[in-house]
Amino acid sequence: MPADSFREDVIAGLAQPQKALPPKYFYDARGSRLFEAICRLREYYPTRAELALTRAHIGEIARFAGKRDSPAITLIEYGSGAGIKSRLLIEALRPSVYVPVDISEGALRDAAAKLRRRFPWLAIRPVHGDFSRPLKIVLPQGRGRRVVYFPGSTIGNLAPEEAHAFLRMTRGQVGRGGALLVGVDLKKDARLLHAAYNDARGVTAAFNLNLLSRINRELGGDFKPRRFRHYAFYNAAPGRIEMHLVSLVPQTVNVGNHRFTFEAGESIHTENSYKYSVTGFRALAGRAGFKGGKVWLDRRELFSLHGLVAR
Repeated sequence: MPADSFREDVIAGLAQPQKALPPKYFYDARGSRLFEAICRLREYYPTRAELALTRAHIGEIARFAGKRDSPAITLIEYGSGAGIKSRLLIEALRPSVYVPVDISEGALRDAAAKLRRRFPWLAIRPVHGDFSRPLKIVLPQGRGRRVVYFPGSTIGNLAPEEAHAFLRMTRGQVGRGGALLVGVDLKKDARLLHAAYNDARGVTAAFNLNLLSRINRELGGDFKPRRFRHYAFYNAAPGRIEMHLVSLVPQTVNVGNHRFTFEAGESIHTENSYKYSVTGFRALAGRAGFKGGKVWLDRRELFSLHGLVAR
């Protein structure tokens, strides 16, 4: 991610009445490692639930994505990360081309290298980029069906209007008859949600606070992370988890030539994670140009994987 974009987004976000930072900047090298650690936590159910439903239904998922219908499939994955679920899908779907897209260049490079060793027959074309913005991926013609894979609950980080814009962009990527496989976290008991984002070991807190360390290192900031605390809660009205960094004391922080003041208790809003009902998400996708094909759930119905077809 270019430093200029990072700087501009940080300066603009901290100048708002409700200070805010885009969650995509969590994922520097340390942030990516911390997120992988979060995914292994007992409290953090989404990764286990999605992995379980993927393993249970992988044959059906691959058939939906077009294994039988298209002799050549281009698989595009947004936010590829460590690629654990990707391996399951590649093994079952056997695409001719795999295009992982990730904002973290280090994580993208490492995941692509591991997949090349595991699948030497597969053409892997990594793209370092921000899929939350319009993204042009140049692909050769005549590669059959295009399938976008967007696992995890990352679409929940987008506000509903942003999610709609993302789905419209994806509709354009795959073209008529193309497919989207997207992981969507479901509405559930607020206590379970609270535990998932406030783990006992403090890994999520470290992940959140690492954003301040990244600003210090890359943008010349002088944040003192110990003067902030991680705060996450479920906001029932919009149906989302909110993550914040709360200032523990009155303080002034510099980022380059820009100065920002904080009152005690004032927060930086760092992430939303929207939760959906199955019908609610299908309606959102429908407005973006997709028709619902399949929905797969884990046994406890905590998480969903939606199979959608572009109209």
